[in-house]
Amino acid sequence: MNRINPAKLLNSKWSANQPQRRERHFIVTRLIRDVDDRIVACDLEAVISRNIYQVDWQQLRDSSNWVMGWK
Repeated sequence: MNRINPAKLLNSKWSANQPQRRERHFIVTRLIRDVDDRIVACDLEAVISRNIYQVDWQQLRDSSNWVMGWK
């Protein structure tokens, strides 16, 4: 389980353990917040293809799927 500080999530770098479509490295480019200013999701931008995916930020805590940094 990855420990994530929500205040430092923006512009953080992540690597997928099982890359799909040759997209392994990602950067968090945007945080989506609710009415109470809590983070509910984030946009991950693939480094190679520049595709953007919106994911629940809690999914990044799963160390079987995500690794902090570019590995």
